[in-house]
Amino acid sequence: MFHREGQSIIITTFLLVVAIVLISEFYVVNDWIRWSLQCTSILVLVLILQFFRNPKRGANNLFDEILAPVDGKVVVIEEVMETEYFNEKRMQVSIFMSPFNVHVTRYPISGTIKYSKYHPGKYLVAWHPKSSTDNERTTVVINTPKFGEILYRQIAGALARRIINYAEVGDSVHQGEDAGFIKFGSRVDLLLPLDCGIAVKLNQKVVGAKTCIATFVDKNEKGDLK
Repeated sequence: MFHREGQSIIITTFLLVVAIVLISEFYVVNDWIRWSLQCTSILVLVLILQFFRNPKRGANNLFDEILAPVDGKVVVIEEVMETEYFNEKRMQVSIFMSPFNVHVTRYPISGTIKYSKYHPGKYLVAWHPKSSTDNERTTVVINTPKFGEILYRQIAGALARRIINYAEVGDSVHQGEDAGFIKFGSRVDLLLPLDCGIAVKLNQKVVGAKTCIATFVDKNEKGDLK
């Protein structure tokens, strides 16, 4: 299956490829040029199809686990000062997506949308330290039964110049459901409570709606252990 955000691009690319293949077949005499045009155009179509693929993944709807919102690699795990919404320190986990990853954004946990805002901005490379604050991005906050409020941020990169965000304030959302899409590479930041248990490591590859990013830590149980 392919994501709905790619339908127009897929159809347009398919029609262009068909036209190039047919025109080159009947009007290009040189075999090498004809085959090059046909193979290149078909390769472009294949790349577009793989980029907009949307594998169906059923999350378990767990309230004590935050799952990866996207496919990719963990590039940041650090304590930061979050200034847009919380104005307090949070644990940031950032996932970088290459152009070859699935680019569907999925809700990392079930809850109610408390905040959803789009920010225009720059297009720095996704691993740049200031990409989280300077790039085009959307910020979404979900109120959850156990973790309280958690924030995720879709961030555009050097290639990604259009962010799709489906979250609207007041929506009840479910873990693993389609939350949006980022076209052509980028990253997603998670801003989590400091007392949650981080379950991933730097450079670890993660799968959206499958890999556990953080777990709920019961403060009462922690107190009993002391």
